[in-house]
Order: sequence, then structure tokens, then C-alpha cells
Amino acid sequence: MTPSARVKATIDLLEIIAVSKIPMDGTIGDYMRHRRYIGSKDRAAIAQRTYDVMRAYSRILWWLKKTEAEDTPRNHVIAWLMLGEQVTEIKKLFDGDKYGPAILTELDRKLVAALQDKDLNDETMPDFMRAECPQNYESKLRSYFGDDFETEMNAMIPGATLDLRVNACKIKREEVQNSLRKDGIETDITPYSPTGLRAKKKVHLAKSKAFRKGWIEIQDEGSQLIAHICGAQPGMQVLDYCAGAGGKTLALASAMNVKGRIVAMDIEQSRLNKAKTRFKRAGVSDIIEVRPLSEEKARKWYKRQKGTFDIVLADVPCSGSGTWRRNPDTRWREYGPPLAEIIKTQTEILDKIAKAVKPGGKLIYATCSLLPEENEQQIEAFLENHKEFSLAPLPDDVPCDGPYMRLTPHRHNTDGFFAAVLLRAS
Repeated sequence: MTPSARVKATIDLLEIIAVSKIPMDGTIGDYMRHRRYIGSKDRAAIAQRTYDVMRAYSRILWWLKKTEAEDTPRNHVIAWLMLGEQVTEIKKLFDGDKYGPAILTELDRKLVAALQDKDLNDETMPDFMRAECPQNYESKLRSYFGDDFETEMNAMIPGATLDLRVNACKIKREEVQNSLRKDGIETDITPYSPTGLRAKKKVHLAKSKAFRKGWIEIQDEGSQLIAHICGAQPGMQVLDYCAGAGGKTLALASAMNVKGRIVAMDIEQSRLNKAKTRFKRAGVSDIIEVRPLSEEKARKWYKRQKGTFDIVLADVPCSGSGTWRRNPDTRWREYGPPLAEIIKTQTEILDKIAKAVKPGGKLIYATCSLLPEENEQQIEAFLENHKEFSLAPLPDDVPCDGPYMRLTPHRHNTDGFFAAVLLRAS
């Protein structure tokens, strides 16, 4: 593809994303699947630019308002090229080529002239816009982070690292590192997770021996730590109530050395079906039962599981504000229920899963949210209504002070995660 064709593809994608009912990663995937003629390097370049524009959404919007330009995907791309990539000859990218964007109009040229020699981050820009923080979340996050607000938010603008979890029940971390190196993939040991590796650059893992053999799974270090604080041991009875695609289920099975029993439940059966493939590749499917909550028989089964499990983990539905590094579009668009409804669902899940914990067992509540009302406030309200539970201390190797695990990109170079371990009285 020509450089101008790549620009046109970015504009097209942003127009689709603006009206899509699914997050942008899915939109980009669908776009590429229907355009097989686009080569791998072009796909990567188009996707990267699209994400770059979305990561600068608030700052670009500020410049468009300042220059009295219309808020359109085309103008967002023009502004990014001028402010982010600092293109010197933008006319060449808008030359009216058959596969490129339309030639610059008089209004386009006016915008280009206004942005000439300007910086994406302007000192007169409000700090919440400079930090790409949605205004409806500003007061909540400013209250929580205090003086670190802008620093914490700035750390959420760049893309996330590529973290891997080693299937420790099969192989040692150092052996996986050596195997990946032979396939041209360099990694570092993660600072906190005892089973984590961090790729030094974005790579394709599917063809690596380590991936084919089920030695590794892609999983953010923070997510690995949620499984780690569960303290799962061989022979335990474990329930992963919001299992999703099975990332933490896999980590729990590995920690248990594939001995014991794990029940993976989720409302979305399609996600659990995909998880089965991962369980099989990792060699842990023998101890995992999959029970979709969409099935009546699974719901009836669950009602009989009072006081059954040593560990109950619920990584509950949440705002996803902790994953803005990966999903920058979710800062500006709601793809699911509003926050008030999400919080109500979280409360209901906590009440429901408490019954399944055996005396002396543990309940682990987790979110990928930064918001206190989804995190500390939920736990405080739960403990007020469930006197049989108390906060348990975190393991000594978890890099957090106090009773809660609070991870952020700035402090720990992970996604934003929250987790609490609750102990049921014997």
C-alpha cells in the first residue's frame, strides 16, 4: 500500500469505530479480515496509527475546537499527522490518489496551517484533557490519586506491554525464556509475578514452540497477580465465577499443579468455549469443569454449592477503566451498561458467591477498574453486611501497602487492577 492509502484506511476505520457497537480491537479485526489484500506490514501500520489517533483523542479534540475545525475522523487524522507524527509534506498524503484520501480542501489547508509547528501537548490545555481523562471520571480519579492524578493518567496513554505467564506446572521460566530466544523473541522476567515474562517488543507468538506446546499464555502481569494472591494449592476445590476466556483459570490450574478441581463459570458461553481450547493446549483440562451460567442446569447446580469451595474468585464485570492502555476507545464510549448498573451487578455477584465459600475458605474479589466505588467501597459495603467475612492480608511478595491490591501503570507497569482477599470464619 502507498502511504496515502494507509492514511485513507485509518480514516475509514475511525469512521466505522465512531458508530460501531463493539470495541475498536474487534472493529479493526473485522476490517482486516474482509481485506485480505492488505499485507501484514500495512495492517500493523494502519492499526498502530488508528490506536495512536485514539490515544490522542482528547488533545486532538481540544486543538480542533481551538482552530474552529469540525470534529470528524478525517480532521482527527490530519491533526495527528501534524501534531503527533509532525509530517512536513501532508499534501502528498492527500493527493487525490485512487486509493488515498481526497485532496485537501480549503478548510483542510486552514487546519494544517493553524497546526503548523504546534505541539500535541499545549501548556494551556486543561490537565485532564492533556492526560486523556474523560471528564465524567475526572473528579473520581482526581480525588483518588490526588497530586499524582496527571502522572497516573499520563501513564495510561501509551500502549501496554506484552506480558506472558509461564505454565509452571510444565516447565521452568528460564527454560521458556531460552526457547523463546531461539525463536527470536527476547523477554525479561517480570518484577512481581513469579511466573511472568515480558516481551521486549511486540511479537507474534503463535508460531513459537513455547506457545504451541502450551508453555505460555498472554496475560498482563497484574492479572497474573490476581491469580497469585488466591493462594491456590494442589487438591483444592476452586470456583472461578467470572472466568471469561479462562486466563485466571489457567493460572490457578498451574498453581495447583493440575491436582484438585476448578469450576469455570461465566454468563457468556462463547467465551467459555474458547477457553476450552486454551485449557487443552495447556494440558490442564482434566481438572476444569466448564459450567455456563446461561444454562438453567448450571444455575440449578450452583444453588446446591453452599460452603463447597476453598477458593472462590470473581473478576467481576466493571467499567474497564484500568485497561485504557489497551482499549483507548472505551474512555469515550460505553459499549456495555452504565456505571450504576455495573456497580449493582457487582454487589449482586458478591452476595451470590459468598454462599459458595466453605468455612475457613477465601473469596477473592477483583476488577480491572480504577474507580473506588467499584473497588474499596464495594468491599466495605460487603463486609458490613457479611460479618462472617474479614479482610485477609496480602502475600508479602505483592507490591502494595495495606489490605488491598491496587495496581496502576505508573506504579507497577501493569494494567489498572484492584483485588481483595476475604476470609470466611471457620
